[in-house]
Amino acid sequence: DQLVESGGGSVQTGGSLRLSCAASGYTGRGTCMGWVRQTPGKERERVSLIGPDGTATYADSVKGRFTASKDIGKNTLYLQMNTLKPEDTAIYYCAAGFQGPLSRCAISPAFPTPDFNFWGQGTQVTVSA
Repeated sequence: DQLVESGGGSVQTGGSLRLSCAASGYTGRGTCMGWVRQTPGKERERVSLIGPDGTATYADSVKGRFTASKDIGKNTLYLQMNTLKPEDTAIYYCAAGFQGPLSRCAISPAFPTPDFNFWGQGTQVTVSA
């Protein structure tokens, strides 16, 4: 089982990127997976969680601009990022091995989002002004 991200790069403000995560062994039915990003000196930020039925929730900072999806047949998780901003610059990680119940597989102000146990190596996204 492994998580391998790809698709990062450098774009200008307003540009788009599509991240992929080859998630062999993790995308089976009944799993919660996510995308997380981290910038040096800042706390890790959960960008999106996607539940077993494919329903995704998002951080307020990316809502309306990012779309997460998964293809179980290809064992792949995706993050389509549009209208990118300089503040989106970070290393993006694919995450699996959700620590909480599936009922908590969401980014919500109603409860703290549990963490994940497994992470990929990350892919750098840089957005220039």
